[in-house]
Order: sequence, then C-alpha cells, then structure tokens
Amino acid sequence: MDPRVEEHAEVLVDWSARIEAGDNVVLSVGPDAHELAVAVAERVGERGANLVTTYASGEIDRAYQLGHEGDFDADPAHERALVEHADVCLFIGGGRNTSAAADVPATTREAYNTAHGEIREARMDTDWVKTVHPTRSLAQQANMSFAAYQEFVYDAVLRDWEALADRMANMKTILDEGSEVRLVSGEDTDLTMRIAGRQAVNSAASVAYDSHNLPSGEVFTAPTATEGEVHFDVPMTLRGERVQGVHLTFEDGEVVDYAAAQNEGVVGEILETDAGAKRLGELGIGMNRGIDQFTDSILFDEKMGDTIHLALGRAYESNFPAGSEDEANESAVHVDMITDVSEDSYMEVDGEIVQRNGTFRWEDGFSE
Repeated sequence: MDPRVEEHAEVLVDWSARIEAGDNVVLSVGPDAHELAVAVAERVGERGANLVTTYASGEIDRAYQLGHEGDFDADPAHERALVEHADVCLFIGGGRNTSAAADVPATTREAYNTAHGEIREARMDTDWVKTVHPTRSLAQQANMSFAAYQEFVYDAVLRDWEALADRMANMKTILDEGSEVRLVSGEDTDLTMRIAGRQAVNSAASVAYDSHNLPSGEVFTAPTATEGEVHFDVPMTLRGERVQGVHLTFEDGEVVDYAAAQNEGVVGEILETDAGAKRLGELGIGMNRGIDQFTDSILFDEKMGDTIHLALGRAYESNFPAGSEDEANESAVHVDMITDVSEDSYMEVDGEIVQRNGTFRWEDGFSE
C-alpha cells in the first residue's frame, strides 16, 4: 500500500475524527475508495472502536431513485437508527463516475432529500468527517493525470493542520467580532451580509474545531440579511451538470433574480427546492494555499486560497452560539458556489478592509 494512503487514514482517524475506544463508527465507502477504507478500518480496530461499513455508490442511488415512484417514506427507521446510535460517521468518496446520477429528475432528487431530513440532522449530530480517496474519475474531472492528481490530493491532506489553524484564527476573530461583511469584486459583485451574533468556525479539518472536511482550510460563518449581487466565476459541477457564470441578486435576504452562462436551469432547480434554498447558509473564506488549482470538486475548491464561497440553503448549527435566539437557515440543500478574489477585489468587515486581492491584512504584501 502507498504509505501516503496510510498517512491519510491516520490523519482522518486521529486528527480529524478523534476516534477513541468504544466509539460506534459508521464508515461509508465509495466504489473505488477500497484501499483507504482498508487502512481506516485497521486504525479504527487498533483504537478499540466499533465499526459498521456501508457502500456508497452513485449508480446504486440512481437505480433506486429512478425505480421508485417518488413518494419516499420519511426517515426510514432502520436507516435512522444506524446514525442515531453512531458516535462518528466517516465518508470516503471515490466513485467511478462523477455524473452517475445526472439523469435523476430534480423532483425525485428533491423528494428523496426532503424525506431524509431528520436522518441528515442526526448524522450531523455525530462527529462526522468527509474525505476522498484519489481516483481516476476524480482525476479526469480535474483534468489531471492520475499521478498528478494523487500528488495534489496528498499535498492538500497531509499537512501541518495545527499550524494552519493558528493562522486561520486571525480571520475567525475578525468575523466573531464583526457585524457586517461587504464583498466587492470587479463590476458585478457588491454584496453585504450581516454576521452579528454568529460565531465563525476555524475549519482546520478536525471535529475539535467544529470542522468536518479533510482537507479543509477555511473560515466560515452563517450570514443573514443579504443584499446586492454576486458573480461566481469558478466553474463547478452541480447535480452532475457543469455550471458556469452564475449571477445571483439578493433583496431582503433572498435570491430575487438569477442567471448563468451554462446550465442556468440547474440553478433554478436548486433555488426551488424549498424556501431556505433561496437564502444563504454560509459565507466561507478559502485559506488553504496548499490547494493551488481548481479541480471541479467542492471539497477542495472551496478551501483554495484567494477564493470566497457562498452556499445556498442549510446553515450549520456550529455558527450559532449556545443560547442564541437566532435559528439556522433550514433547507434540504447546501450548495456552495465560488468566486476568485485574487484580483480587483476586496472584503470589508464593519468598513475595514481585511482582504484585498486575496491577501489578508496580517500577511506580507497587504495594501489598503
């Protein structure tokens, strides 16, 4: 086995999920993630935890949803029981076809997601972590050779997470103390968002930081009262379709107009999922400069330095302090979209510029 696979497993089990003796662990494995799953299972066993493994296949999901009439039972008890009794849920992506479920009708997909709302919330109450094993399908999606993609993934995953967490703490402090964020980029983005009463997450790839992605490297919060317009210039695959040039207009916190240069209908489908899908659930600031190119995978792309991403839909409870009177935005979706802020851009918090052209106030080269 490639020693980097074993290192990946160790980071996932020890740094990210913090698995301990007696923990009940559910491990979801993609079709081509077998090697990493084996390494993870060995370490879960060494730590004296209890393991159940499930198989996560886009082709199986597609077959089930297309075969069903669409009136899905709400939160089936057997599936719900599995996650309700879990302490840790690990998700290792690595499918054979990144567009396996692209032809599932949007209405069917939305019905399935809505019917699993309580299961989704129960899963998020665990110490869950999502990662990917480098596969040829993901390399192809990233337009990279398999060997180059492996190097890319391990450069992003196998790093000094504690040191990165210390650097990102600067941004968390600014957001925690701030009330309003303004993002300006080029001629088509000028957006303001309220963040008062929220707590930002220093997403350092560990549940100890309320962080659930490996790799990670972002600081995020839950905005509200969004006003203005924003353009997302980073291409992405949403629901199995390539979407580019998304432009959203917000009034009174909701999307009132949208457009896209490619597959605009996919954006419309997302917005029509439910009422919460028209509001923002996340403002995320990419700070992982170990991720140095776009790969058409949100797990990596949203963490890239010199980017900011916004998510339509569900907000994370981790952004709401204990005792907060505010409620997190609820939705069956959480869809991230990314904008490059490396040029002709700045971000203000309460009127003070904290990032210009991708460089933060505390970094060399920052200019007012």
